[in-house]
Amino acid sequence: MGRTTNPLAKEEPVHWSQFLIRIFLSGALIVAATELAKRSTMAGALLISLPLASIATLIWLHIDGQETEQLALFSKEVLWLVIPSMVFFLSLPILLNRGVEFWPSLMCSVTLTAVCYASCLWLISNTFGTS
Repeated sequence: MGRTTNPLAKEEPVHWSQFLIRIFLSGALIVAATELAKRSTMAGALLISLPLASIATLIWLHIDGQETEQLALFSKEVLWLVIPSMVFFLSLPILLNRGVEFWPSLMCSVTLTAVCYASCLWLISNTFGTS
């Protein structure tokens, strides 16, 4: 297997300016997707569906000194947790298309998704023994 020690590992904690950069970049992505979706729902959906948050998180974890095994485990766990998130994107349009108002549809979809996440987390922890 590849190298497990991160050459970028640092002993000191992350500086506050790095947190500000991370916050700015994360917020910029959401604003960009929102503005793009106003012009083209498909383009906005494409931008937000890209695993940019996961990629950015992996980069930040690597820069912060996380070992290769931790990065691989994080990536695998994200993969498993994408599955329950699909419930949200299935239930919300169904409810909206059936005439349910936005806020009740959103709350119902979020609730269903939370139940699916809890079930999936329980299943993963009991099947694979991950944290």
